Amino acid sequence: MNAAPASPESSPEPSADPAAPVANTVVVTARAAKVMRGQLEKRGTPSGAIRFGIRGGGCTGYSYMFQFEDGEPRSSDHVVEAFGVRVYVDPKSMVLVKGTRLDFETGIRGHGFRFENPNVDDSCGCGESISF
Repeated sequence: MNAAPASPESSPEPSADPAAPVANTVVVTARAAKVMRGQLEKRGTPSGAIRFGIRGGGCTGYSYMFQFEDGEPRSSDHVVEAFGVRVYVDPKSMVLVKGTRLDFETGIRGHGFRFENPNVDDSCGCGESISF
């Protein structure tokens, strides 16, 4: 099945409430974008992107997929541009991650990306696996 070409979507402007969900896309916070940009630069691919999605696996059925993407987006990808970073999401994953807020946290337990996904029904104790 051929999908319509992807149209760029963007996270809210910096003046918008960064915690406000956007129902039909993925929101990338400034903190998350800064870390992504830094990792892309460290890797030597500052013009690259991040592919975000869902894959089968984990103790509750699904897990998040987060990887570097050096090429152009696929014609069916949703493209989210925020704070100088591009995030590609395939259409099947978008059904499960739309409305998700991608953030980066640092704290007493360490640091890492945090996915606030309104579509999740349950998650495992370690937080690495989710179900819908």
